[in-house]
Amino acid sequence: MKNKNFEVIIIGGSYAGLSAAMALGRSLRKVLIIDSGLACNRQTPHSHNFITQDGVPPAEISAKAKDQVLQYKTVAFMNDLAINAEKTESGFSVYTQSGEKLVTKKLIFATGIKDLVPDIEGFKACWGTSLIHCPYCHGFEFRNKKTGILANGERAFHLASLVNNLTDDITILTMGKADFKPEQFAKLEAHNIPIMESEISALEHQEGQLKSLVFTNGDREAFDALYAGFPFKQHSDIPFSLGCELTEQGHIKVNEFQQTTVEGVYACGDNATMMRSVAAAVAGGNLAGAMTNAALTKERF
Repeated sequence: MKNKNFEVIIIGGSYAGLSAAMALGRSLRKVLIIDSGLACNRQTPHSHNFITQDGVPPAEISAKAKDQVLQYKTVAFMNDLAINAEKTESGFSVYTQSGEKLVTKKLIFATGIKDLVPDIEGFKACWGTSLIHCPYCHGFEFRNKKTGILANGERAFHLASLVNNLTDDITILTMGKADFKPEQFAKLEAHNIPIMESEISALEHQEGQLKSLVFTNGDREAFDALYAGFPFKQHSDIPFSLGCELTEQGHIKVNEFQQTTVEGVYACGDNATMMRSVAAAVAGGNLAGAMTNAALTKERF
């Protein structure tokens, strides 16, 4: 890359990163987006709950967004992987897998998270298709279907309350001893929501569409959808190396302006919020872009 100096480098070029870039491009900021091309929802067939784009494949949304963002001539896109960054007197140096060293005044991390999906047969193939994380993103498509909730305790109870509005056929799968308060047990029973404590050994599916659960005791039961919330880790370690703090849940800690705990560094999208959706990523990215521009403006004006 000939030009190696930018006002803002955005690491991560999916929905949040592209949204931030658009806000900055419209303010004529010199911006570089670095992206490795591995969006976390690449297996999801359709995106939902995003007004004007409901039901559109995620890749189509991001491709259209990228095309629109790159109409702003001060914005550039690099297909590469950022592997390190360092604080400098004037901002930051960013290093990429291909050997590039780039310089910027501000950094925006839109790097997302990586789900730690269990190494159980069928889980990875179904993740994002019929093994799902969010009733708002996927629930309508599985309304009135036989649905499992792979969780325990408060999370299982919360999900059951939401999913109960979408289907009456719910089973909670705790993969071990159920952990609910007496009043929660009573409420689940009142809503005819059974609890199964058996371990799951496999998900039987057809091209990611769940057909049945297989249990370690040899039982098998048909299901159409399975909600699950897996542990995750940050997709990039660079924010840690710069000193960015995390929340108790493992997200990058940001304030109401998407600023991290490190001056000059912003974060947006799944890496910084529990609201995990395309719409939330776009909103967070737009705010991060605007606030980064505001910081640059304050320094100059």
